[in-house]
Amino acid sequence: MSKNNLRETAEEEAPAESAAASEAENYVLLPLVNSAFQPGHCLETVRAMKDEHERNIAMGEYYYFSGQPEEAAKAMEPYLASSDTVLRLSACLVYAYANLATDKIYLARHALAEMEKTFAGVNKDEDSLPELRAMSTFVSSTAAVLLHMPLKNETAFSAENLMLLPSGLRFFSCYVQAHYAYLQGDYGRSIGIVETSLSFMPKLYPIPTIYLRLVAVMDYMSLKNTEKAKEQMLQAWELARTDGLIEAFGEHHGLLGGVLEATLKKDWPKDFKRIINITYSFSAGWRKIHNPDTGHDVADNLTTTEFAIAMLAAHGWTNQEIGDHMGIKPNTVKWYISIILDKLDVEGRDDLAKYMLR
Repeated sequence: MSKNNLRETAEEEAPAESAAASEAENYVLLPLVNSAFQPGHCLETVRAMKDEHERNIAMGEYYYFSGQPEEAAKAMEPYLASSDTVLRLSACLVYAYANLATDKIYLARHALAEMEKTFAGVNKDEDSLPELRAMSTFVSSTAAVLLHMPLKNETAFSAENLMLLPSGLRFFSCYVQAHYAYLQGDYGRSIGIVETSLSFMPKLYPIPTIYLRLVAVMDYMSLKNTEKAKEQMLQAWELARTDGLIEAFGEHHGLLGGVLEATLKKDWPKDFKRIINITYSFSAGWRKIHNPDTGHDVADNLTTTEFAIAMLAAHGWTNQEIGDHMGIKPNTVKWYISIILDKLDVEGRDDLAKYMLR
């Protein structure tokens, strides 16, 4: 999508967008993601929601984004079979990812299957409103990209689709698009999507902003621009930590190239430890969906430090550069690399790059 298209969609009036989207049925998809609020007021925003069902869904979102997957799953479970498509889509997306983190893979698969069934039904029904089609496409594409699966609908990121989403979801969709560009190795385009999105965000949507900045960290590390990467990380962290919205950092840890270690470990050791715990639990569940469904095995026997070093080495960083970035000696990096190659059963850096970046 071009910057002009994003500019056109970003400059729409948010109240009109929300009204248009809510006409699809009775509710707004993922009401907390779609909420603009000042840092420190996340729970207050949830509790102030007038509609009981939207409030319940938003509370489930809060539990998920604050690293409480068991509570998130409990909150969403009553809505998995809701007769309202929007409530059902919201519940299924959060429920699927919450159950990845708790290793209940059969429940995650059930929710993902229900999402795809709903997506197919909405798009098959000629009477479905365009806003509902856009929301179902958003959910399907989000699930696919974040699981590193192929997109089922190549129009997911079109300007037409974005215009039909409420404003907060529009910017989260831009994050998904930027993540997709990152996975394709198009780091410059991914950064362009992030910067344009943040420039034209009409007001602060904290959750989309956190996710946009984290994908920018991934991009800048891939381009060896550590200062920009750290800058984006600290901005994301300052926004997230006041409300405890810690989940995104654990989800992305393996792709952040050691920036968490370089920026958060010393000053926020308890938070860093919690992020690492989220990383291990989420990644284990994520791989149990991704690996068998794609046929591409993502490493499941590397520590978080080993994975960070493997990603940097795969992107062409030297031992000296990795050591300088992570605060360890080049010989220590060399030692880690030998362990990584042995664990992954690959012979050298070229093979490591093919393994880690495929």
